[in-house]
Amino acid sequence: MLNRRTMLKMLATLPFMGGVAGSNAIRKVSGEKLARPGYNRDFFTELGVKPFINAWGTITAKSGSLMHPEVIEAYNYASQQFVDLNELQDKVGERIAEMLNCEAAMVTAGAASAMTLGAAACITGKDQEKIRALPNLPGQQLEVIIQDTHRFGYDHAVRNTGVKMVEVNGPREMEEAINEKTVMMLFFNAAGEHSVSREQFVEIGQRNNVPTFIDAAADVPPVENLFKYIEMGFDLVTFSGGKAIRGPQSAGLLFGRKDLLEAARLNTVPHSNTIGRGMKVNKEEILAMMVALEKYLERDHEKDWEEWENRVALIDEAVSSVESVETDHYVFPVANHVPHLSIKWDQEIINITPPKLRENLENGYPSIVTFGGDESVEVSVFMMQQEEVGIVAKRLKEELEMALM
Repeated sequence: MLNRRTMLKMLATLPFMGGVAGSNAIRKVSGEKLARPGYNRDFFTELGVKPFINAWGTITAKSGSLMHPEVIEAYNYASQQFVDLNELQDKVGERIAEMLNCEAAMVTAGAASAMTLGAAACITGKDQEKIRALPNLPGQQLEVIIQDTHRFGYDHAVRNTGVKMVEVNGPREMEEAINEKTVMMLFFNAAGEHSVSREQFVEIGQRNNVPTFIDAAADVPPVENLFKYIEMGFDLVTFSGGKAIRGPQSAGLLFGRKDLLEAARLNTVPHSNTIGRGMKVNKEEILAMMVALEKYLERDHEKDWEEWENRVALIDEAVSSVESVETDHYVFPVANHVPHLSIKWDQEIINITPPKLRENLENGYPSIVTFGGDESVEVSVFMMQQEEVGIVAKRLKEELEMALM
């Protein structure tokens, strides 16, 4: 952690950081247009699209994360040559399976795509007639079991296969819901353990010969989660590729049982007349996702955590110097499990609401996107560039000070 003397020394440089270091992170400062180093054209400025400093996190609508240089290198490398897509998926899948200590793996078009393909695999196996018929299989409607507290918007990706979602509460209801129409059991990891633990969920699935699928899209860090759920016994696991792993935003990982991965592959590109034909991942994304996972597993995760805590502390020191400001450091228990900062203040002393302050930050230069509700401004630091931390601290302090009564 930073000591107080070092932190104060860094804070003393904030005006300089905002005016100079930030120039590499933004295109506009006080109206001046700045192209990113190494690029001849500033495409976003040409299009009238405004980039921002990401103080929210790996939010899909805000473009997730930024790829590491090595990932971009792999992407560009793949873009210059032709390969057979099935062969590349085979070889990359083998490499990823080795890295994750599982039977098989594939790169998908994001975690939602993985959910559709995983469900399709559980329904069709390698039956070509069923693969072509999805989502309109003849006969009775098939079912996927899910806890009632685990229903979420992304389970639409599973419903795309034509199944009915059967909601249960508790192990007994889960057992009673299993029948000849049951093709899969879905666990939403971010919802946590309510009436059924992960271990109970897997045990029930195994005992009844029903495949279990866990959606852990945003659930690294910690890095151990990449191995934890396979070791626990889940048949299928998905993670987003474009969040903390920092692969292509449109890529994801599906891994687990070999027979189900083989079936998932048959339900998508490059095979035509499949439910996943529109869920294309190109050779660039496949290779880049493999390299992103390599780089993520190689990282010093303890050092990363220390850096994030230091960033939170730096911003905290800046805003806490303003009268009536109160802060809180916290970590979400599952998804986006990284250090965050919550900022609150007495609005009778600082005459601005949190939504208005967030609006001012987003509309200013550089644009800074934070999150929160009516009572606070919330800041996530782990997707910031290093030079952006001081800019965020300075801007937050300025906005709060300008609103002092």
